[in-house]
Amino acid sequence: MTKEKNIVAASIRIYCRGMHKTKKGLCVECGSLLEYAHLRLDKCPFGENKPVCAKCPIHCYKADMRQKIIVVMRYSSRRMFYCHPILALRHIIL
Repeated sequence: MTKEKNIVAASIRIYCRGMHKTKKGLCVECGSLLEYAHLRLDKCPFGENKPVCAKCPIHCYKADMRQKIIVVMRYSSRRMFYCHPILALRHIIL
């Protein structure tokens, strides 16, 4: 689950830096999204065998939070290769 938490944290940091122009840390909105995402990952019934959220048969995010994380992931997906290339490759391969 650590891998998933690292990916979501990096994605939210990229999004917050780009969209909310934060220099250090996260804004309040992105901080609460990260906290929510980590909480949902901790409660995932698939555990370490968790598929990526887009391909998961169970949608454990509330509708509004799911929309927020979709926006974040779309924004940060291409940028992830520049900021965190190894993490991005691991996410694609595994």
